[in-house]
Amino acid sequence: MTKADIVSRISDRTGMEKADVLAAVEGFMQEVRSGMESGENVYLRGFGSFILKHRAQKTGRNISKNTTMIIPAHYIPAFKPAKTFAEEVKINVPVKD
Repeated sequence: MTKADIVSRISDRTGMEKADVLAAVEGFMQEVRSGMESGENVYLRGFGSFILKHRAQKTGRNISKNTTMIIPAHYIPAFKPAKTFAEEVKINVPVKD
C-alpha cells in the first residue's frame, strides 16, 4: 500500500477531499519525523510507537580493501506495534504458501 492508496481510502471512507486528506497525512508524517529528529519517541495508543533505538559504536570491515573503520554510536528509527495491533495482524492476515 502506498501513501496515495491511504489517501484514497481515507477520502472514500470520510467523504473528505483528497487534497485535505493528503495535507493531514503529510502533516502527521512531518510531525512524527520532526519529533524523532529532536530525540522524542512518538506513542500512538492502540496503534504503536515510533521509537529511537541506540546503536553502540562498533568496528566495521571493508573486505575489498582489507581495512577496518570505526562506526560511531548512533540512533535509528524503529516502529513497535501495540500489542492489540500485533494480535489483530496475527489473526487476520492469511499465511502465504
